[in-house]
Amino acid sequence: ADEVVDLDGLELAGLMTIPPLTASAEEARTYFVRLRALGDRVRDAHPTAVQLSMGMSLDYEVAVEEGATIVRVGTAIFGERPRA
Repeated sequence: ADEVVDLDGLELAGLMTIPPLTASAEEARTYFVRLRALGDRVRDAHPTAVQLSMGMSLDYEVAVEEGATIVRVGTAIFGERPRA
């Protein structure tokens, strides 16, 4: 984070994580808790880093419970897509 804020043309808005694929949304909670804690530490040094992008269609509810400000729900909107 310290290095990003010093780069021209970039603004540190927050942090993002994608946890490993788990059997249930609840199993992803640990990763979201850890990112929230890391985000708190980063925000202490960089007050504009307020976003936590975490959670996708299968686990967004748990991510929101843990503080997500941005979720990615493409599959919920567009359905399954072919994998490359």
